[in-house]
Amino acid sequence: MASAYAVSACGNYLSLIALGLFSYTVTGTAFGVGAVMALRLFCGFVAGFLSSTLLTWVAHHTVMIGADVARGTVMVVLALGGGRTSTWVLAAAVAVLGAGNTFSNVALRSWIPALVGGSARARANGSLVMGRSLATVVGFASAAPVIAFGGYPLAFACNAAGFAVSAGALLVLQRAAHGEGAEDAEPAADAGAVKPASGTESPGTEAPATGSGMKAQATGAGTKAQEPAADPVAGGRPKEPVAAGRPQEPVRRSRFRWRQTAAPLSGVLLMMIVLRGIDAFASSSHNVALPVVAHDAHPGEPALFMTRFWATWAVGTFLAHLVLRRRKSEAAWGESAFALGTCAMALSFAAAFWGLPAAVVVAAAASAGFADGWTEIVYASRLQAAAEPLRSRLFGLSAAAEQSGFALGTIATAAALETLPASVVVSAFHGVAVCGALALLTSLYVSTRRRRLSRTGERPQALSRR
Repeated sequence: MASAYAVSACGNYLSLIALGLFSYTVTGTAFGVGAVMALRLFCGFVAGFLSSTLLTWVAHHTVMIGADVARGTVMVVLALGGGRTSTWVLAAAVAVLGAGNTFSNVALRSWIPALVGGSARARANGSLVMGRSLATVVGFASAAPVIAFGGYPLAFACNAAGFAVSAGALLVLQRAAHGEGAEDAEPAADAGAVKPASGTESPGTEAPATGSGMKAQATGAGTKAQEPAADPVAGGRPKEPVAAGRPQEPVRRSRFRWRQTAAPLSGVLLMMIVLRGIDAFASSSHNVALPVVAHDAHPGEPALFMTRFWATWAVGTFLAHLVLRRRKSEAAWGESAFALGTCAMALSFAAAFWGLPAAVVVAAAASAGFADGWTEIVYASRLQAAAEPLRSRLFGLSAAAEQSGFALGTIATAAALETLPASVVVSAFHGVAVCGALALLTSLYVSTRRRRLSRTGERPQALSRR
């Protein structure tokens, strides 16, 4: 699945450059290119709000396969149309691409716990981040030679082939899920289900582990309560205790499934999603400013400069995956780790644009990649700790926040670069991300201190009653 995702993402980044140039060829104006990009972002923004509702009615893998088929179809249409493509056909294709990307990403992220299990979701997220990072470098680096060799039709055909590979991998996973009877189901470890005593085990024999760190003790009576286990990715909060020997009652689904997605969200999760949108707003600055800096610093080979920068960034994300897969402590997966990683990423990207020596720029790019991979893995794993349908709702809101933040940041960065140097613009935008991360850290500190004070205040009262 990770390999298919990387192939599909590589085609996406390849067609991102090709589609921008092709849009200028079709529309003939810079305003037309901006309108096409705005339409794509707007459709992705709307799809973020609709994705949670869609996933309550349609299976995750079905949504992803449908998105791959739809995006692959429009890529084939653009490849066959070539220079004869009309503006309306281009607009329809861009709308499908924007909505399809969001639907596919939300479905994939929210499907990970059911696909690999709750305990392995962080490692799966790391594999996806690593694959996307490599796809970014390969897709951007291959855009120029592919377009030079076969034109826009070849670039669009490569993207369509990537969608076909992704759809094929999903079909294989779908058959495997049908064979195991676990299609789009929550794993027992996440649900906290415990196997009842079968009566064939002798007293004192341990039953197989059925939860995160929980074991069912098959005693004669079979009524010993389970100790709740803490989920490190969920911030260390313990799960609800389940009595041994009693099967968990099935979750009752409302006939009106849309009501299940209307549950209120916690303040911490909302702040994380808002910070993710602010991070996308800040990240748009270095994406827009990097080509400008590349042309100014290396006018003879700007593409080589950008390839080196993103390759170093990809190495950093790979290192983040290697580090996080070895850490199982609660501190590595908490909200504080996400906020601190956002600060480190913002400061690293800002340092890369201050005209420092080449070795320092390489170190800053690697540091930015490490922090970017760290925050991506921690953030996705934290949202995946929620149960469905809340999980799909969280990722849908996150996609909408990221799309809107990146769109606003792109427009603001383009306007700011007309009068200010790239170093000032990138530093100012990432300074906003640092402020948002500090606000989240302050909120976490205040809430933690209040909990500690409330606990210390309850103990003397309990002792005085005795």
